[in-house]
Amino acid sequence: MCRSRFALLAILLGFCAASDIASADEAAAWTALHAGRHVALMRHTDAPGGAGDPPGFRLDDCATQRNLSAKGRADAARIGARLRSEGIAVERILSSPWCRCMDTATLLQLGPVAAEPTFGNEVVLSDQRQSLAAGARAVIDQWTGSGILLVVTHGANIAALTGISPASGEIVVVRKASGAGESVGRLVLH
Repeated sequence: MCRSRFALLAILLGFCAASDIASADEAAAWTALHAGRHVALMRHTDAPGGAGDPPGFRLDDCATQRNLSAKGRADAARIGARLRSEGIAVERILSSPWCRCMDTATLLQLGPVAAEPTFGNEVVLSDQRQSLAAGARAVIDQWTGSGILLVVTHGANIAALTGISPASGEIVVVRKASGAGESVGRLVLH
C-alpha cells in the first residue's frame, strides 16, 4: 500500500513539474515576443490528411494540396487575435508557398504575407532538405528588425531548425544563435 501511494505521489509531482516547465516555456516565449528582435516559427494550423501532399499536387493549385480544415481556419483567426490583443509587434510575415501555410498566415490578419520558398515543405522536397534548412537559417540569422519576424511553415521544417516537433498552430520562438535558431519558448494559442 505504501509503495502504491509513493508511486501515485511521484506521478502527481511529475505532472506538476511538467506543468511548471510548460508554464515557464510559455512565459519565456511571451517575454521574447514582447521584447521584439526574435523570430516566431509557426506551424500551419490544422490541415487533415497526414504528412506531405496528395500525389500530383501543384503549388499553383490549392485544390491539389492538403488544405486547412474549418478548425484550422478558425484557429488561425484566434491565434492572430490573441497576438494582436497582446500587442505583439509583428514586423514581417514570411510563409512557405504551400496554400495551408499562406492561408494560415493570411488568416492571422497581422499584415502582408510574402511567400518564401526556403520555408517550403521539406517532407515533399526531401532532395532539397539541406539547402532549405541552410536558407531558413540564413533568414533567421539576417533578421535585424526591432519587431518580430513571423514565419509560417511546416512542422518538419521547424523540427529541422530547432529539434522541436510542434503541433498544428504552435509557435516556437527563437533567437539568432550561430546560424541556427535557438529556442526561447513555445506557445499553443488555440
